[in-house]
Amino acid sequence: MTQPLEELLPATRRALLHRIAVAQTEGRAPSLVAAVVRDGRTVWNGARTSVDGHAPDSDVQYRIGSITKTFTAVLVLRLRDEGLLDLGDPLEKHLPGTGAGEATIAHLLAHTGGLAAESPSPWWERTPGSLRPELADVLGEEPHRHPVGRRFHYSNPGFTLLGALVEQVRGASWEDVLRREVLEPLGLTRTTWHPEAPHAGGWAVHPWADVMMPERVEDLGKMGPAGQLWSTAGDLARFAAFLAKGDERVLSAASVQEMRTPAAAAGDAADVSAGSAYGLGMQIQARDGRLLVGHGGSVPGFLAQLTISVDDDVAAVVLANCTSGPLVSEVAADLVRIVAEAEPRIPEPWRPLPEVDRTVLELVGPWYWGTYSFVLRLAADGGVSLEPLSGTGRSARFRRDDDGDWTGLNGYFAGERLQAVRGPDKRVSHLDIGSFVFTRQPYDEGAPVPGGVDPEGWRGIA
Repeated sequence: MTQPLEELLPATRRALLHRIAVAQTEGRAPSLVAAVVRDGRTVWNGARTSVDGHAPDSDVQYRIGSITKTFTAVLVLRLRDEGLLDLGDPLEKHLPGTGAGEATIAHLLAHTGGLAAESPSPWWERTPGSLRPELADVLGEEPHRHPVGRRFHYSNPGFTLLGALVEQVRGASWEDVLRREVLEPLGLTRTTWHPEAPHAGGWAVHPWADVMMPERVEDLGKMGPAGQLWSTAGDLARFAAFLAKGDERVLSAASVQEMRTPAAAAGDAADVSAGSAYGLGMQIQARDGRLLVGHGGSVPGFLAQLTISVDDDVAAVVLANCTSGPLVSEVAADLVRIVAEAEPRIPEPWRPLPEVDRTVLELVGPWYWGTYSFVLRLAADGGVSLEPLSGTGRSARFRRDDDGDWTGLNGYFAGERLQAVRGPDKRVSHLDIGSFVFTRQPYDEGAPVPGGVDPEGWRGIA
């Protein structure tokens, strides 16, 4: 159901305005603009103070810093989907001679390539890109800080390499490829390499006095794919809607879901449910009992955040023109929470399936792996899901393959095969999932349980 702009309740709109007003005042931001997306449409936007004497709106450009990385990741996934490369390919295969070619494309997208966090001195965000005309200038003589693939280590030069990869494969500049393949199809007309009026100026706010100083605006050159772009709350709201649901003109729903899937634990967190993780060009965080995905950005003079809760179908964008100040990631998360809690998503009506494959229907119901109880359910999209009945244990969704077997889509069984094995009577004897045998009864003596079943069966205490 589409939610027009005016359909947010007055109390919700006031709560949203209050949140950004507090952020702007306490964070001492010269200006702050925000937008909220629900069901693929902008349903609220708000702003505080002024840009060039006028209240900023969703059409005023701000620099978005590392949100640029998500755009770069979209371009790389497009190359993969067209069959021009594989994410498991070493960079050297497509972009030789960098000195960092041992890292795979997936490593670079997930910041596990072991590369340095920053380019060698001077600080690249406050100096002209002309100081780094070649990739060798971006990487320096010692590009690695960690062994490839061993740990998450956020790397700006890594996304510079991905931008160069796009240019190499497409035979055109990163900027031109982005405009042609992403910005124009999605209608992001106010997302550009250089600022275009109306745009905010970037400011440094004195930490101990209410005075400001303008920040330099630099063309980042080779480092551009890591943090160059300017955009607006309106454009980023449309981009957020795309990242939540996909658009076949750019990337399918399955591919953007892959971007949102954890590929590396950020910091020391081993599980996103307990902290944060990184997908393919997207940050992932558990907060307020919900899973948030998106990306933040900062360059001198600007702060930016794009945050999505796919389950709530709510996204938020927050932009400010100061080097430090409001914690825009917290503000965006709060905007999502306010809408999700005040006006929770109305579920689609339940309807029975129009038709059902009886060979699939035969699989649903309870199954046992040893003494652990599970249930297999048929989903509305034709897939199946395996869930522990106790609420704890390994769960997964599966899609059906052309040969009649199933492939795991997430969790422990991601990529593993589910086979329904039939006996001589053609009835399903058991399920085999990556060598795990699931039976209709615990340790069913009629099924080939690995290790066999004691011939005396179940018994009480002797």
